[in-house]
Amino acid sequence: MDKSRYIVTTTKGQQVDLTQAQILRSNNLYPFGQHNYAIYETPEGIFIKAMNSGEREIMLTHYEQIDEATARNYKHPYFRTDD
Repeated sequence: MDKSRYIVTTTKGQQVDLTQAQILRSNNLYPFGQHNYAIYETPEGIFIKAMNSGEREIMLTHYEQIDEATARNYKHPYFRTDD
């Protein structure tokens, strides 16, 4: 049995299991930065927006529960720029 789990804590303190979640959209290019994000939908119908607060060593640092309409229509405001 695989014991690897992807459990995150949202900005409101809720723990959400993203292990079986579907990624609706994402941009997880390296080097990491504010351009990194992912929109997840869990099997239970919970939608999570994951973002990077500017951290270069960690891909996603911030998790927020959002509603379905916001998740399905999300447009990320940041783009990767090569230095």
